[in-house]
Amino acid sequence: MSERRALAILGSPHPYGVTAAMLERAICGAERAGYKVTRLDLYQKKLAFCTGCRACLPSGICCQKDDIQEIVPLIRESQVVILGAPVYWANVPGIVKNLFDRLLGTAMEETATFPVPRLRGRRYLLLTALNTPAPFSWIFGQSRGAIRNMDEFFKMAGMKSMGKIVCAGTGRRKAVPERVLRRIDRCWKSS
Repeated sequence: MSERRALAILGSPHPYGVTAAMLERAICGAERAGYKVTRLDLYQKKLAFCTGCRACLPSGICCQKDDIQEIVPLIRESQVVILGAPVYWANVPGIVKNLFDRLLGTAMEETATFPVPRLRGRRYLLLTALNTPAPFSWIFGQSRGAIRNMDEFFKMAGMKSMGKIVCAGTGRRKAVPERVLRRIDRCWKSS
């Protein structure tokens, strides 16, 4: 049996913040479930903006030569992708959106009708944190917007969700609440 792999992506500029702590907990869960985990810090990578050339659609990889050339094989060889990204203006940080744009050809194949997903058979786990406290974070669409954006990318790529975990009200706290950590742990129960 081949080695099970997971890719953990931190889409936060704070390597020791709440989102990073959530990601670390998910990494521990993945390792306990038997996955070999690679951690990727997007803010440490060089990713140019998508030019909209669409050259990636036939080949499955962006033609721009930067760190996307390292990221694409990691995604392709992973059975699970864990993405931790904070909420910025009811959405993901720009670097996460930029990653999604650059992964167009990796995620889907263009056809005459509807795009065909290229990452079927993989799963994903979404983690997000924001300053707005619950329930206002959900009522006013703050966390919902970020989750929707991340979820849409992975669903269009043909992947299945393992969970979507939100940690609201982080402005005054430095640690992830125990109830949020337990929700992250439960995502690995059936792995």
